[in-house]
Amino acid sequence: MSRNQVSVQRLIPVPAEAIFDLLADPARHKDIDGSGTVVGARSGGRRLKLGDSFGMDMKMGASYSTKSTIVEFSENRLIAWQVFAPAPLNKLFTGRIWRYELQPTDGGTLVTETWDISTEAFTSRWLVRRAMADSTRVNMARTLERIEELLTKS
Repeated sequence: MSRNQVSVQRLIPVPAEAIFDLLADPARHKDIDGSGTVVGARSGGRRLKLGDSFGMDMKMGASYSTKSTIVEFSENRLIAWQVFAPAPLNKLFTGRIWRYELQPTDGGTLVTETWDISTEAFTSRWLVRRAMADSTRVNMARTLERIEELLTKS
């Protein structure tokens, strides 16, 4: 891991396909968001694929929106999207990647979530890393916990 990436892992006792289905539907991202910043999808109810874009309404203090593009995709194994901020924030805070890698294993699926700011706007990368890395790690752990809760409810 580089200093521009933060990753967390969790063994979730469900098949990779169920987890991937959840991740590949932007309408469900509010349900799994461990940070509490996702308000809702601007488009959902569809399965994402490589090259697809989707919008999110967000709130971190102030309300804002983002546009994301699927930049990595391997059915039931890997999905990643790059997040772009709207103007004027696109000059400073934009370009990070959220990646989910799913590895089937005994007892379920090992899920690795990675926050990758190596593609973040160069002008703000150091500030984003300093201000958000620790809280992002905690929020990602919450996200993986929420995924497990959603998929293991009886």
